[in-house]
Amino acid sequence: MATFFQYIRQRMPFRRSTQKKQALPTPALPATQRVVSQAVNIAPNDALVAYFLSSPSAIEVEKLHLDSPILRELKEAGVKLTMPLVSQGELVGLINLGGRLSEQDYSSYDKGLLNSLATQAAPALRVAQMVLDQQAQARERERIEQELRVARIIQQTLLPKELPDLPNWQVTAYYQPARAVGGDFYDFIPYEDGRLGIVVGDVTDKGIPAALVMATTRSILRSSAQEDLSPGAVLERANDLLFPDIPERMFVTCFYAILDPQSGFLRYANAGHDLPYRWHEGEVGELRATGMPLGLMPGMFYEEKEVTLAPGESMLLYSDGLVEAHNSTRDMFGFPRLITLLGAYQDKISPIDYLRAELSTFTGAGWEQEDDITLVTLQHVPVQNLQETTEILRKPEIHEGSIESGDDWQPLETWSIPSAMGNERIAISYITQRVQPFHLPERRLEQLKTAVAEATMNAMEHGNHYHPEFPVTLQLLSSEQAIAIRISDQGGYQPTQAPETPDIEAKLAELQSPRGWGLFLIQNMVDEMRILNDEHTHTIELVMSLEGGPHAPQSA
Repeated sequence: MATFFQYIRQRMPFRRSTQKKQALPTPALPATQRVVSQAVNIAPNDALVAYFLSSPSAIEVEKLHLDSPILRELKEAGVKLTMPLVSQGELVGLINLGGRLSEQDYSSYDKGLLNSLATQAAPALRVAQMVLDQQAQARERERIEQELRVARIIQQTLLPKELPDLPNWQVTAYYQPARAVGGDFYDFIPYEDGRLGIVVGDVTDKGIPAALVMATTRSILRSSAQEDLSPGAVLERANDLLFPDIPERMFVTCFYAILDPQSGFLRYANAGHDLPYRWHEGEVGELRATGMPLGLMPGMFYEEKEVTLAPGESMLLYSDGLVEAHNSTRDMFGFPRLITLLGAYQDKISPIDYLRAELSTFTGAGWEQEDDITLVTLQHVPVQNLQETTEILRKPEIHEGSIESGDDWQPLETWSIPSAMGNERIAISYITQRVQPFHLPERRLEQLKTAVAEATMNAMEHGNHYHPEFPVTLQLLSSEQAIAIRISDQGGYQPTQAPETPDIEAKLAELQSPRGWGLFLIQNMVDEMRILNDEHTHTIELVMSLEGGPHAPQSA
């Protein structure tokens, strides 16, 4: 008769097992013996375990008197003789025999045969258990990998499939989780009026828990943004919705901004995220706004700030996986290094490719990524033909009696700028590009830029009173001997006043208004200045002579 192994999956320390294992064939026992085939699960603290390990030989169950639940089970099942199977100090199974068919006691020969059998069976049983364990682990790994594949697919569907296509803007993005799935995210939310919402976030922790919180946060932000709330209000709403349900010790840092691509005007708020950087021609600055991470506590307020990205300027949004990366000597990439790299950036490759290459050089080969990395850049690209890419309000024309008709003035371009604080920088950038063919000396170019900036600010503030629907119009004209710039607002007729020389002592003594320097400054920055009015517009003309022309300043 073939015997039957009843065994348990036991490893020190013992854990209660509820799995039943398949019987293994063993050498035949005499047909006078009866095998008891009942499943046995032994608790790790059962007194019988210690006894089996101390006496690894055939044991007559009736003669044992221990406070052991399993011993009571064996007796109730009619087990008379049990043989513990011990391998490498662990109990891996039992051979249980009931009473003999002849009703005689088991002989010493029977017990010796069981001991010999156990010596061979215990190692084989342990190997069989190891094989089954490996198979179970392989199935578990396959299940986990399948779940991760599904989670990765779901997360990838939540990230933007395409980058925004904005005239005069270049948008790039890069996302690399440290694990199969991660907690970083970025998003672009289009508005019906052409504005663009921009989101970069980072969930504490990594893996599937962070990915689930990431998906929830993204949905909340998108839903809030559709209500056309300001960036600060969007973050407030997201924080209050996240707080009740976010897992303990988890939170989300997030930067949210709304960009007007036409003007470059950017309004933003920050929920504890790493500060974005704005850079242009070697100058790097931070975009600061205060606010607590999302999900930490309810009722938070998020400060809003605004800035205008002029043509040529760029902005970097990123997660801390970049700045907190370490090399082989445990040096950190760090914020100072990032600022230095942005200051040295040249437009030979994209900013993201540039930063990734620098990160790879810093970390070296064999680097194990520690945290998710997200990079998003916005570049306001200087255009070559402003007439094709800016809003043209009217065809270029020359006002009668404004500039001497004998100079044969030719209108070149006309473009408009929304009336918003800081947009004088756009005017400066446009003028700098368009007057390059005239090769003004550096000093005179700076004087012209100063005059244009002051005149544009006056037009936006005093003429249009910062109403965005009332743009400031700039027109560039040229002759053989000079260039002229007209700056017009929608303020209508304003009495012409000659610029007065300011009384510096009176202004410093606060006896006069500190204002009133504008026209005086403009007049002293250019060769000629004229003020024109009609019933619809107020215009200031700035004339700058070219080298060699009749208006050029004479050398001393």
